[in-house]
Amino acid sequence: MYYIAPSILSADFSRLAEAVALAEKGQADMVHIDVMDGHFVPNITFGHQLVAALREKTRLPLNVHLMVDNPAKMIPLFLEAGADWLSFHLEASRHAHKDLATIKEAGRKAGLALNPATPAELLSEVLEDLDFVVIMTVNPGWGGQKFIPATGKKIQRLSRLIADRGLPTLIAVDGGVKLDNLASLFELGMNIAICGSSVYGAGDPVETIKKMKAVAAEFNQKYGRKK
Repeated sequence: MYYIAPSILSADFSRLAEAVALAEKGQADMVHIDVMDGHFVPNITFGHQLVAALREKTRLPLNVHLMVDNPAKMIPLFLEAGADWLSFHLEASRHAHKDLATIKEAGRKAGLALNPATPAELLSEVLEDLDFVVIMTVNPGWGGQKFIPATGKKIQRLSRLIADRGLPTLIAVDGGVKLDNLASLFELGMNIAICGSSVYGAGDPVETIKKMKAVAAEFNQKYGRKK
């Protein structure tokens, strides 16, 4: 399946509930929330309290991406707050399998994220345990960056690895995803388009999401499968 996930990292932080409402109006599939701790990445963004507050404001699934050191300490907080999809960085986890099990035991979607320079092949031993993978196509920490072209090959390699094993694992792409490269990224193997500045920096975010949804709908019609 193919999904559109607006990222509120690029929204007005004083109007985040409104940003989520815009995602709903555009019929987005989920809302992406980047959690940054100022250690794993230089920026500081949202905490579990915000996720809990947004959980009360929307029925959309909340896709929470932990860009934090020692995610094992953070995972229970965000599960309790209401994260539906929860990912953390392979580079930050000492016991990735255990951390993934914590998420899955709570009945949520479990994912691992990879920085641009981290090879997709490092997921080999836990790929069967993943509901999704977040491929960072910019260096994490800030919104509005340009897509790193070399990461396209990594998306392709991971897509082939998943297909060769016959797994349902989805690939999310985070960084520089825009309407004009959306179709090409779906062709490479992306399933979940995480769109920040291309949505919330647009003149009409709702219309932009609807256009992205139309592209996703075409791919769902051609290639989609029920999970």
